[in-house]
Amino acid sequence: MDSPYTRRLEKIEAVLNAQLPENPDRAWVTGNFPALPGAVPPELVKSLTLPGWDLIARGGKRWRPLLATLVCESLGGGDGALALVPLVELPHNASLIHDDIEDNSDERRGKPAAHILYGTDTAINAGSFLYFLPLTCIEAWDAPLELKNRVYRLWGEHMRRLHLGQAMDISWHRDQASLPSLAEYDLMCRLKTGCLARFAAILGVYGAAAAGGIQAGEIETWVGTLGDAAEKLGVAFQILDDVKNLTTGNPGKKRGDDIVEGKKSLPVLLYLHGLGGARGLRPQDAGEMVRRCFQAAAVSGVSAPEVEELIACLEASGVLAEARKRGLALIGEAKGAFSGDLLKGLIDSIS
Repeated sequence: MDSPYTRRLEKIEAVLNAQLPENPDRAWVTGNFPALPGAVPPELVKSLTLPGWDLIARGGKRWRPLLATLVCESLGGGDGALALVPLVELPHNASLIHDDIEDNSDERRGKPAAHILYGTDTAINAGSFLYFLPLTCIEAWDAPLELKNRVYRLWGEHMRRLHLGQAMDISWHRDQASLPSLAEYDLMCRLKTGCLARFAAILGVYGAAAAGGIQAGEIETWVGTLGDAAEKLGVAFQILDDVKNLTTGNPGKKRGDDIVEGKKSLPVLLYLHGLGGARGLRPQDAGEMVRRCFQAAAVSGVSAPEVEELIACLEASGVLAEARKRGLALIGEAKGAFSGDLLKGLIDSIS
């Protein structure tokens, strides 16, 4: 991020490091595991925390915690949401650890995936831990009990939505013959990616309420307006991320990874439905082409010639450009709901 975000990012990193330190000490163990009947060796505790800490330490855009803090600032709450940012950043990284296992990916952020480094069993357990660890943020949050209870409920709601979206995505790439509608794809993105963006904006609103920036009676109005807009941002991020995978490649991953995984991304769905400029291609021919390339890539990985063959077809048909256009349109729709140059600059950076 550019310099206007540096101070905020430093604060965010400090909160994340306190929530998930490289070397958990006795005070951290006691705080997160109160009333243990016996001592737990430090190396055992670290086996639970290290995979998550390692992934977070590799970096990341951090746009979700930034969104939460900037929404809170824009509503007059200052740093009121800062203590809550692990509630979106830790589950996001948990989903990445689990995604890599489910997709059999070998890299994440330019290094071996967590299950490659630490073993699948340890990675699954450590990833799951990241969903629940940030709940201690709510306990420590300086806010009325009513607001705490509402955030607890919202955390549960959004974690359930996140997993339902992932279930949809998995079912589609397991069944290569499936052809989700564009409406189904949109719902999957809203659940899988949009829900954490929505939750980030909601945490910003609640942080502002706890800090006195807005009144309790205003919460639901702001949650509706900014939550809906943030959800669109999440969908846009997923679309643009999928386009990057098939063009320049995503940072820390390999170009065409999504083809190896058999992913029904928006460009692929536009191609299969004969949309986005696909010229005269019958749906059954497109389906056969995609299945053949998916099957070859599943065996040989990104080195399979069929990966570049399919990418070339998607490019020539116009669907990559169409998908990017749709992602940018969602960003444009969402942007109007947010105020302030820093928030708008953050939104622009997503594209």
